[in-house]
Amino acid sequence: MRKLIVSTFASLDGIMQAPGGPEEDPTGGFTLGGWMFAYADDSMDISAAGFDGKDRELVLGRRTYQIFEAYWPYQADDNPVAQTLNAAKKHVASRSLTAFQWNNSILLEGDVVAAIATLKSRSGPDLQVIGSGNLIQTLQAASLIDEYNLWTIPVVLGRGKRLFDEAARPTSMRLLRSEVSNTGVVMSSYVPDGDVRPGSFPGADASDKELARRKMMANGSW
Repeated sequence: MRKLIVSTFASLDGIMQAPGGPEEDPTGGFTLGGWMFAYADDSMDISAAGFDGKDRELVLGRRTYQIFEAYWPYQADDNPVAQTLNAAKKHVASRSLTAFQWNNSILLEGDVVAAIATLKSRSGPDLQVIGSGNLIQTLQAASLIDEYNLWTIPVVLGRGKRLFDEAARPTSMRLLRSEVSNTGVVMSSYVPDGDVRPGSFPGADASDKELARRKMMANGSW
């Protein structure tokens, strides 16, 4: 079975909306589009994190697909990212799109979870999700994502679309690797590692009566 890999940017407070430019996704009145621009530098290997889709098939949500479709086919022929993204097969999750202008684009028909589970079961290169926040949340809830390449940008945005919202499935993550760019971007890769494993530190689950007793002792009341 081939892997499904997610690559995305997020702020310190988990916002992933419109990292690339002001007009990328202003929905909900979001006015801080382009928030990662100041942190981009040559120390970031976008290919290693899958952002160029090299040797993979893309799985994209509607909005991310439309942003890419309007930009990458019109870049110079010698642009290496344009070359790989334009050549890649693209599976598009959408309820409204029926026609595609970008070559090698295919609509995921029917239930998106079932369609992507079927894609994973077929032979071929690994599947790569870029951006596509709503799609990521759906796939995370269905436990279909095998790896996360998360680039955390050192900004706090306060509001906007989040990588994981309140409906996210509680999941432990295991860190595979991590690196810091010259501008402070933390570039990390994680894999799901089973259910969350709660526990308690000594004294953390003491009864109210015991906590009151400890407080009195600490205050010298005894």
